[in-house]
Amino acid sequence: MQFQYSEKVEALRTQVRHFIDEQVLPAEALYDEQVAAAPWDTPPIMQTLKAKAQAAGLWNLFLPADYGDYSPGLSNLEYAPLAEETGRSRIAAEVFNCSAPDTGNMEVLARYGNAEQRKRWLEPLLAGKIRSAFAMTEPDVASSDATNIQTLIRREGDEYVISGHKFYISGAMRKDCEILIVMGKTDPDNPNRHQQQSQVLVPTNTPGVRITRAMKVLGYDDAPEGHAEVFFDDVRVPVENIILGEGRGFEIAQGRLGPGRIHHCMRLIGAAQKAFELMCERVNTRVVFGQPMSKQGSVREDIARSYCEIEQARLLTLKAADMMDRAGNKAARELIAMIKIVAPNMALNVIDRAIQIHGAAGLGQDLPLAQFFAYARTLRLADGPDQVHMMQLGRDLAARFG
Repeated sequence: MQFQYSEKVEALRTQVRHFIDEQVLPAEALYDEQVAAAPWDTPPIMQTLKAKAQAAGLWNLFLPADYGDYSPGLSNLEYAPLAEETGRSRIAAEVFNCSAPDTGNMEVLARYGNAEQRKRWLEPLLAGKIRSAFAMTEPDVASSDATNIQTLIRREGDEYVISGHKFYISGAMRKDCEILIVMGKTDPDNPNRHQQQSQVLVPTNTPGVRITRAMKVLGYDDAPEGHAEVFFDDVRVPVENIILGEGRGFEIAQGRLGPGRIHHCMRLIGAAQKAFELMCERVNTRVVFGQPMSKQGSVREDIARSYCEIEQARLLTLKAADMMDRAGNKAARELIAMIKIVAPNMALNVIDRAIQIHGAAGLGQDLPLAQFFAYARTLRLADGPDQVHMMQLGRDLAARFG
């Protein structure tokens, strides 16, 4: 792979960075004020920023080139540095219509949805008119093994009837979240555990869908997106709402999570880079024991170690993206697992050092470090815990080299 970005990518990266610096970062305080006033509404300032980003052509950058008319034509490798830029801000990914869970849901609909499903749900998602959520995780089973999912999807005539209990369903608290992709079992007795599951489209206003509370993440409610607890009480939807067909849910989940994992890692690298820059600014302006912090040996070590770790993770992410482009997501699964293990832990280390160097200010609301830390810690669980990725990666490597 080429380590130097193309002229096209450099131009886009510069455009994205300037947009974030000039439009997004100055708006974060107003965004927080508007969220506090109406937690589950999309803040008006976000709608304004999204309109500006769309007008500037900085829209849906995440969709790879093989999605035809839905795609801006970027490869995963081309998108990676752009996603890293969005990670420098808590809200930038949404500004460019490139935030989870919508990105993964749009990829599902683009790859697996039929023409009617794309028309009804994908097009308004691509336009940024509605939001969505992906309902897989359940409180009563270890959802890191998706074959454990207990939500039932049974067919009755021309309808599916859904019964189950989900939680930490990101995005479902938003008032403009109009569609859920729900994973459950249509064939729980199938001897092939990977063919028991299906995924079905459920509008949030369907009778029987009960969104009961927002789950917190390390004390944050993450409004306006939120992470909802959701009950499905004999929810009925047309059979046409099934995605790809019965028994294909596990396959769809695997196809959805691969790109989503690497997108998170790209943004985490951006968050770590921002924390690193704040750290360097702090040590050059803060005086302790009669001299700038930058003259302290332990501080210099933290800076050097952080820079090395960020660059290592960045290069591994680019390698994974390149493999996805050249050989497909399945062929890149080991690299995707590697970066999913490496990036959150790297970000936690770097952000923790930045917090330490900032002292009490690093824990507060005037800097993004605390929320960056919560996001990085979440990513050690979301889209598969570290242990699952290491178990599967270790298994495959042992077999190959043994």
